[in-house]
Formats: sequence, structure tokens, C-alpha cells
Amino acid sequence: MCRALLYLGSRTLLDDLLFKPDNSLVKQVYMPKMLNMLNLAGFGMKAWDRDSESPDTPFSYAADWLPVFDQNLKSLAEKVRVNCLLAHVRGVPSTTEADVTTKNSHPFCFPGCRISLAHNGDLVRFRDMKSLLVPHIDPRILGHMAGTTDSEWIYALMISQLENPYGFIDTEELGSALEATFRIIRDVRARCGIDSCSSANLFISDGHEVATVRYCFDFGRYPMDGPESVHDHHLEYLSLWYTLGREYGFHDGEWQTAGGGDIADTIIIASEPLTRDVSTWLEVPEYSMLCASTCAGKPKLSLTYLDV
Repeated sequence: MCRALLYLGSRTLLDDLLFKPDNSLVKQVYMPKMLNMLNLAGFGMKAWDRDSESPDTPFSYAADWLPVFDQNLKSLAEKVRVNCLLAHVRGVPSTTEADVTTKNSHPFCFPGCRISLAHNGDLVRFRDMKSLLVPHIDPRILGHMAGTTDSEWIYALMISQLENPYGFIDTEELGSALEATFRIIRDVRARCGIDSCSSANLFISDGHEVATVRYCFDFGRYPMDGPESVHDHHLEYLSLWYTLGREYGFHDGEWQTAGGGDIADTIIIASEPLTRDVSTWLEVPEYSMLCASTCAGKPKLSLTYLDV
């Protein structure tokens, strides 16, 4: 099962986010603390720096090997500072059917689109759904699809529900597009006779705002073919956490933010907390969307429950 990380705040070295924390995203590849499944199918990121050339265009990196052995990524991480980051490590089932390529590395961001998306979860019997999903995807968007994952299809569906997928998107429009996307998927699942658990935790950013969704279709319902047909990760609602603070760095013996939400200038959202001390982390509620932007140097949060 995949893991993802969102960061929005003051300029910070990628190394301080990806490698150095006690439970960093890179360490979660081989030693996760929650939902003990390995993530061996690649790494990807989009990262934005407001002081860089073309600040609305993110740094992009994707690889189909393990980030813990990626010397290029480590070298970049020690030099590049960012204000916003969306990073993802991919996990796939242990089967020869898994397609481990950079085309399937998250986050997804089609040419000309501002929004990037990463996904933690899977859509059960996705192959049965594809032909019924095609009519709901903008033909301009469909032409950019190059991979084989259900995650890329979720991204294509979502941006197809936007009035202008190439412009700036506010929180209200994003929430409406996500609800429309989940309704389409739920309807297609019903038409295919699919009623078993399918997780869809989403991580979204355009470099100015970040958003995350904690969602699962038909949680608690499993195939009746036998226990061997139930994936371990379906037995738990996939975790999703966030923390607020300021001056992200090495404080009191570990990597974390200092202070509380009242003086915060930074938000970190992750599949699981990055630090040993999890007391400063809050769990994102199930079936909700958490959005964050910065206003006058302080995070502005909104939490919306999805009506789907």
C-alpha cells in the first residue's frame, strides 16, 4: 500500500522532509509503523519553490526504484529548498501483473494542468470499470493518459469535472469535483456489481494550496470467495494525519515543527506521522477533505465532510 506526504510552509530542504525524520517517507518504504506493507514500486514528487524560476512550475522527479538507494534523489534533496511538496512512494501487490514503471509513478499532473494528485489505495476490479469510466473523462484529458493505474484514472476523472482544468481552482470547486468523481466511481461500481472495500485517500496540490481526502468505498465489505481473496490493507481504514507548527527542523532531539497551531506557518499531511512523538499530529476524519493554504504567512485550514 502506498504512502504520501504533503508539505506547505516556509522554505525547507527536501532532505529534511524526505530523508531525515525518524519516520520519513523514505524510511516508510521498508519500515512503516502503520499498516505494515512494503512500498517497493517507485517514488515520485512535485515540489514548488516560490523563489525559483517559473515558481508555478514544480520540480518533478520520478523513479521506478527504491528512494533509499537513489543517490540522485539524495543529492537533489540536500540542495533544493521548497515551499510546497507532494511526494509519494508506491506499493503494489506481489504479482507479475504489477507494472512498475515511471509512467505509473505518482503524483500525476497532465501537461498544462496546475493540479497534481497522488493516491493511496486501490479500486477493486478496476479493469471491469474502465470502459464505463471513459465517457466521464474529457477527451483532451484522455489523450494524456499513459500509465495503467487506477490512480491516474481517478486524477483524469477529477480534473475532467472542473470547469477549467488548466486554471486556478478554489477549494469549493475542488470539493465539488471530488464529490462528482466519487459519485461517478460509486455508480460504475454498482453497475459492475462491485460492493467490496476500495480505499481512495487522495493528496492534491497546485503549489499554493494543499488538500487531502480520506475516503473508502464500502469499507467493511469483503469478497466472499475466501479469506485469501481479502487484502490485508482492506481490514483497516487507511490512516491519514496532519500537524501544524512553525520553524520545521530538528527540535528536542527529532525532526518536527515547533509551537502550536496558534503561531503556525507550516502544515504537514502524511499517511502516517513522520516523528516518534505523535502527540502533535491529528488524524484526518474519515470521509472528509482537509484543505490548507497560507494567508499572511499562516496556514488557513478548512475541513469538509464529503456528501457522497
